[in-house]
Amino acid sequence: MSTLAKHIAGWMRARIDQAGARGIAVGLSGGIDSAVVIGLANMAAPGRVVGVMMPCHSDAQDEADGRVAAARFDIPAIRLDLAPTYDRLVDDLRSALDELPSAQRVEAPDDPASPYARLPLANVKPRLRMTSLYFVANSLNYLVAGTGNRSELAIGYFTKYGDGGVDMLPLGRLLKSQVQALARELGVPAPIIDKAPSAGLWLGQTDEAEMGFSYADLEKYLTSGPAAVAADLAARIGRLERDSDHKRALAPMPPEA
Repeated sequence: MSTLAKHIAGWMRARIDQAGARGIAVGLSGGIDSAVVIGLANMAAPGRVVGVMMPCHSDAQDEADGRVAAARFDIPAIRLDLAPTYDRLVDDLRSALDELPSAQRVEAPDDPASPYARLPLANVKPRLRMTSLYFVANSLNYLVAGTGNRSELAIGYFTKYGDGGVDMLPLGRLLKSQVQALARELGVPAPIIDKAPSAGLWLGQTDEAEMGFSYADLEKYLTSGPAAVAADLAARIGRLERDSDHKRALAPMPPEA
């Protein structure tokens, strides 16, 4: 096993020990990042890792791939169907917002502030998953290992207090290409490595289509600077970096009076 894999697994083991925890819980999305994290977690805490599948109107293939990843690393996987909870919660949220004065409501479905817009609804899913994952982790005295990588973190491609709500980020210093290389080394099945990355926010959603650029171009920007990509793309990525600063920081407080 490579020095990198051993380094990250050793760091994860140290985090567990420092927290007085017993093991690691990981959300199993069926994607490459979660597969790599459970592989590293299994090195860090063999026999003390649990994978949690949390479908929510999700692609059935993602769940199947999650099971394949769990079997590859011989970890137990539990399944929580969040769709009924999501449906009830969204109905209640919309009903509550309908009680606001009309001047405060946003009715246009294409306005991101509207309760009927796709993104606010989609963000409910990772926040439900975070709550569920922490219930499992707390019940077992485990830590939650997130699956975000450096590429995603740099532009805020995660849900605040959703998949961004974790105890550790083992892949946080790795670009997507480095995650792919580590996946091959760990023996993650090829179909999982080769599938189009997706946050699973809605059926057919892919990371690159939503971002509007490829991971390869993002990596050029992050490693070689804005001049390495087209000017309009550099401006877009730079704007995403700035606009997502709040996601990577603790909530601000006013200075002492």
